[in-house]
Amino acid sequence: MSDDKQNSELFQGLVISLAAATMQHLGKTLSPVTNKIEKNLPAAQSTIDMLDMLSAKTQGNLAENEAKLLKSILAELKLNYVETLNEKPADAAPEKKPEQAG
Repeated sequence: MSDDKQNSELFQGLVISLAAATMQHLGKTLSPVTNKIEKNLPAAQSTIDMLDMLSAKTQGNLAENEAKLLKSILAELKLNYVETLNEKPADAAPEKKPEQAG
């Protein structure tokens, strides 16, 4: 295998691995350690920031498919992060409407 092909596969594996970790931190996938859904928004934000930095530092040096992968994963992660921030806590009781007298 050529060095370019191997490096491309390693780069894609790194990006996908970081994306999977971010989805776990967002509570979208089970933690393999505890087998539970756990949220850690600061860790998710940190990993997204890392991928943003990687995108900036590698701009102009990636193959087209690598750049597309990184861009699409970043867009997906940022969308999921915002969705998670806007979620209501699962343990919050629904608001009760006043009963109508009748």
